[in-house]
Amino acid sequence: MRIFDPHIHMTSRTTDDYERMHAAGVRAVVEPAFWLGQPRTNVGSFLDYFDALLGWEPYRAAQYGIRHHCALALNPKEANDRRCAGVLAELPRYLLKDSVVAVGEVGYDSMTAEEEHAFETQLTLARENDLPVLVHTPHRDKAAGTRRTLDVVRASGTPPERVLVDHLNEVTVGLVADSGCWMGFSIYPDTKMDPERMVAVLRQYGTARMLVNSAADWGRSDPLKTRAVADAMLAAGFGADDVEQVLWRNPVAFYGQSGRLSLEAGAEAGPDYAGNTIKRG
Repeated sequence: MRIFDPHIHMTSRTTDDYERMHAAGVRAVVEPAFWLGQPRTNVGSFLDYFDALLGWEPYRAAQYGIRHHCALALNPKEANDRRCAGVLAELPRYLLKDSVVAVGEVGYDSMTAEEEHAFETQLTLARENDLPVLVHTPHRDKAAGTRRTLDVVRASGTPPERVLVDHLNEVTVGLVADSGCWMGFSIYPDTKMDPERMVAVLRQYGTARMLVNSAADWGRSDPLKTRAVADAMLAAGFGADDVEQVLWRNPVAFYGQSGRLSLEAGAEAGPDYAGNTIKRG
């Protein structure tokens, strides 16, 4: 079994986690830029963080046979801090980097005007750099936030197949399924989704355009939740090909739209998103 975790914050995790993830079948990850847990006081703090996602984390992951890519953005929570506004001017040069496979996380936290400005600006940057977009939906008033998210995406002219709307649940999945965007689900202890609920969603909506992630970060979270979903799917009667689609082929297809996804190191032999044979490096 091979697993691609399309949303995980390895900056917050230990190297022991990388070792456990590889043993569980994880061979590739995407790490989107997010809030580190306390306010950053200047733009330079973001730039140091972006540099770590482009340099140190890919190196650290490679030691454990895992391919690391990232998505970069001014995240929704910090879009409200005026000290961070200059990040938007710095992003264009970072979005040119080879291991950046999306713009993200963007979207809403508290649904403020500042968040909407950052969201719209970064959708434009994604189109200008021919990158897909990873969208964070708010933790509160999720249905309204998801509807507003889809309205902004439509108004921006961004093709829905280039957008992954994340942190969905049973209330919001139908909205995104109808939009044509990709659907992301975070399997996270105590909040968001759990493996059994995820299996029920897959039974109802199928496996197309579905991505499952651990969203593991500095909070109570588990980087092996993707494997837990794979096991729950098999136990519920899904076939190995269904698991492969949700846990590998779908994230490869979505992020492969960047033209930058490289899986030579950290992947078992098999087809890549272009249909070519890849081998673990």
